[in-house]
Amino acid sequence: MVVAHLFFKRARCLSVSELGRDEKINVQQPHLEPSPKSDKERQRATRRDKEQHGDFIVRLVIISGRSGSGKTIALHVLEDLGFYCIDNLPASLLGAMHKEIGTLHPNIAVSIDSRNLPADNYDFKGLLAELKQNYSSCDLIYLDAEENILINRFSETRRKHPLTSDSISLSEAIRNEDALLSPVANCATYVINTSKLNQHELHEIIRARIESLSSNINRLQLLIQSFGFKYGLPDNADFVFDVRCLPNPYWRQDLQQLSGLEQPVKDYLQQEGIVIKMLADLTEFIRNWVPKFQEQERSYLTIAIGCTGGVHRSVYIAEQLALACRQELSNVVVRHRELREVACQTN
Repeated sequence: MVVAHLFFKRARCLSVSELGRDEKINVQQPHLEPSPKSDKERQRATRRDKEQHGDFIVRLVIISGRSGSGKTIALHVLEDLGFYCIDNLPASLLGAMHKEIGTLHPNIAVSIDSRNLPADNYDFKGLLAELKQNYSSCDLIYLDAEENILINRFSETRRKHPLTSDSISLSEAIRNEDALLSPVANCATYVINTSKLNQHELHEIIRARIESLSSNINRLQLLIQSFGFKYGLPDNADFVFDVRCLPNPYWRQDLQQLSGLEQPVKDYLQQEGIVIKMLADLTEFIRNWVPKFQEQERSYLTIAIGCTGGVHRSVYIAEQLALACRQELSNVVVRHRELREVACQTN
């Protein structure tokens, strides 16, 4: 990983005045006749034209979020995926960066935090629009977590929050940082809540999102996740379905210690008409509505299936839904939250 100040020692040093001139040049646009095409269609056409002329070859991923939310882990994942990574780059240098390293590497990742942002009235949305004209793709992944989780993480690691001082407590610093980063969060391609994720799970989610962005065909990745209501709702679900109305294998003594992945539980549930009806309705819902999200250029959709303990019914339904969806979607992932916890406790 390359930190910002080391990188810019190796590259040609730019003065503040030079950066200002470069940024003004970047935002100048040629006169275009009015067109009925949407803004997204015009941006895609501009990208295609630049790619054909060999001037548009660099992909940019920006990682941001509150301190303690997992930005360092995310940047390490991108580095493992072959990205040229720059940590803590000042946001004001993003606009000029492509001229300095655009020919060095096709995949670039940078992290920015509240210390890297200019004045309060800085137009981050405008900067992002400019970046999308200078890179073949530009995506922003924003990481966050609940305040009490962030406080616990700083307490456990004994790290100092970058915004704390003699007069600002840790909780005040966390809230201040949230306000400072809100313009960045509002522009995010993805917002990931890491409150209930361990390092391995965050690593997996970041990798999955980057891989889904890399695919030009059928970009949307569908994640179907089982969970137990008694352990709380998943944080990042787009849809949550409750299957607690289905017959519960837990009350069968011979099935109690098994999961929805095992054949005796499958046989039990497959014999129930209400289970078959639930599966048919959920499958129809997904087939009808997932294409609508694809039309909106969504790259990631999470459907959560919940039962009481997250071991029997929700696991079975999630597996069967994934099996049906793979007939039409190439990128379907299944995760069983409570089974993962049971495995961790066993090991």
